[in-house]
Amino acid sequence: MSGRPFDAVLCDLDNVIRFYDMAPLAGLERAAGLVEGTTARVAFAPEVDLPLLLGKISKEEWVGSIASALSGHVPQTHARQLGMALADAPFRADDAVVTLLRRVRRHMPLVLVTNATLELERDLESMGLADLADHVVSSARVGVAKPDREIYEIAARRAGTATSRCLFVDDQLKNVEAAITLGMTGVHYHEPADLKKVLGFLLND
Repeated sequence: MSGRPFDAVLCDLDNVIRFYDMAPLAGLERAAGLVEGTTARVAFAPEVDLPLLLGKISKEEWVGSIASALSGHVPQTHARQLGMALADAPFRADDAVVTLLRRVRRHMPLVLVTNATLELERDLESMGLADLADHVVSSARVGVAKPDREIYEIAARRAGTATSRCLFVDDQLKNVEAAITLGMTGVHYHEPADLKKVLGFLLND
C-alpha cells in the first residue's frame, strides 16, 4: 500500500465540474407565473428523473413527463416549453476544477461517477472533456445511480483499486455519505478550495 491517503479519485460531474445556466428557465417561469425553481423540483422528483438517469427513457420522453407534471399549473404548451428549457439549459465547465483534475490524473486514476443521461458522452465532447478522465461511470450506461453502492463499486473496479483506497467527490451530501460507508474518503464539494485542500499533496510538483 502506498503512503498516500488514497490511490484514485472518483469525481462527480454536475455542480463540481459542469454548471448550468438556469437564468433563461427562470425568466420563463416568472412569465408563466410560477415560482422560480418549480420546473426543477418537478423534473428532479425521483419518479420523473430516475428513469432518465437509468437510461430507460430519452431526454424527449423526460420532457414529456415534466410537461405532464406541470400541466396542472400552466397550459400544456407552456409546460412543454418549460421542460425543454430545463433539458436544454446551457452549461459550461469550471476551468479551475478541470485544470486541477488534469494535474491529479498525472499521479493517479481519475474516474467520473455521475448520474447522467445517455447524452453524457456528447456533452463531455462539447466541453472538450472527452479525455478528462481515465474512465466515465454513467448511471444511464451501467443502470444504477448514486447513492446505490453498486455504482461506487463499479467505479473503484474501473480505477483498479479497492473502495477503501478511493477519494470520492460530490456536491450532494447523501452521495458522499454513501461513499464513506464503503470506506472511501469523502469530500462534500462546495468550491475548488475543497479539492485543493484534500489534493494538495499531489499538486506541489
